Amino acid sequence: MAEPVLHRLTLDNGLRVVLAPDRSAPVVGVSVHYDVGFRSEPEGRTGFAHLFEHLMFQGSESLEKLAHFRHVQGSGGSFNGSTHPDYTDYFEVLPSAALERALFLEADRMRAPKLTAENLANQIDVVKEEIRLNVLNRPYGGFPWILLPPVLYNTFPNAHNGYGDFTDLEQASLEDCAAFFDTYYAPANAVLTVAGDIEVDRARELIEKHFGDVPARPRPQRPSFAEPRPTSEIRETHADPHAPLPALAVGYRMPDPVGEIDAYLAHLVLASVLVDGDGSRLQQRLVHGEPLVTDINAGAGLFGPFEARDPDTFSITAMHTPDVGVDRILGAVDEELESLAAQPPTSDELARVTARWSAMLHAEHDRLVNRTLGFGSFELLYGDAALMHEVADRIAAVSADQVSHAAKGLRPDSRAVLLVEPAQGGTQ
Repeated sequence: MAEPVLHRLTLDNGLRVVLAPDRSAPVVGVSVHYDVGFRSEPEGRTGFAHLFEHLMFQGSESLEKLAHFRHVQGSGGSFNGSTHPDYTDYFEVLPSAALERALFLEADRMRAPKLTAENLANQIDVVKEEIRLNVLNRPYGGFPWILLPPVLYNTFPNAHNGYGDFTDLEQASLEDCAAFFDTYYAPANAVLTVAGDIEVDRARELIEKHFGDVPARPRPQRPSFAEPRPTSEIRETHADPHAPLPALAVGYRMPDPVGEIDAYLAHLVLASVLVDGDGSRLQQRLVHGEPLVTDINAGAGLFGPFEARDPDTFSITAMHTPDVGVDRILGAVDEELESLAAQPPTSDELARVTARWSAMLHAEHDRLVNRTLGFGSFELLYGDAALMHEVADRIAAVSADQVSHAAKGLRPDSRAVLLVEPAQGGTQ
């Protein structure tokens, strides 16, 4: 697929717009990314960004509850939304003939969602049930993305559980919702992306028609969430009543994903050298060789790469049998990292990894929904939607020395170690 020519504009109310025409199929993707995620939640309102994402689907001043669903699905489209550490996104993918309908729907709820006591109470219950299903009643629920941050970080934005806490959710009020919307859901705090089968001038007209009169509000000042790195190893244990086997997660701080992107990409490649495929370093040693673990993974970003600004987390997770000591596993991990720090990966090893990354990224971006969301998030976080199409080439250009340097930074004296232990009476 040829890379589309991107068109960018900013409306008078501050809304940033990215247009990515691709006439190869009669389908369009529309997304809106708001610059607010878990880390912007006020203290005492854990899970509020996630709750508000749900409320944005509960109608608006001009559309009743469930109308959004009917209009999109009645057009042959699909839709969803999700909350991330540093943004919340909403999107539709529809036949191109329904472009104006999608733009109207997103502009309508950007203008004024329907915030009622009934909707709030209902969605608090929905989010609580989601937490029960995905965290509290599931083996390894919240592992590692909920459980590891409070070990690695100290400040509320970085350490708290962004999925939601029952006590804080139950205290949410309509006044909290209105204030959150007024502060963070301003047009100037959002990016609208339209990709696919569009005619650029017509798309601009429709965007101006539907979004141009959304009232302007000041863009909120986003504070820095930076905090010092750990100066020693920190360990904590979590008892899981549903876990059949012990598990561990090791967390390290990474370079700034935005300000040090090439160093950040080197950590993505390092993760693949360590665990991607049966021939990778940790798979060979810990799974097939000694063996010490039943499963091992590593990655940049607890939600995946390119999901957050600084600080971001490099994690290694493993499951193991009770007879294997944690220190044996950590010692083997440290030895492999020290080996990579002293001797960079071979050219063949690096080529296999970067080729796999490049193929995966090209395949992912070939899907319209992923492409639309990628343009929006790169524009929001990096200020450059076109960077999404450059990432594959930049990963391919990562050198063996850069990977070796990344391994040097994953030190045992500045990491967090989370141990998950099956609680007595857990599922076997």
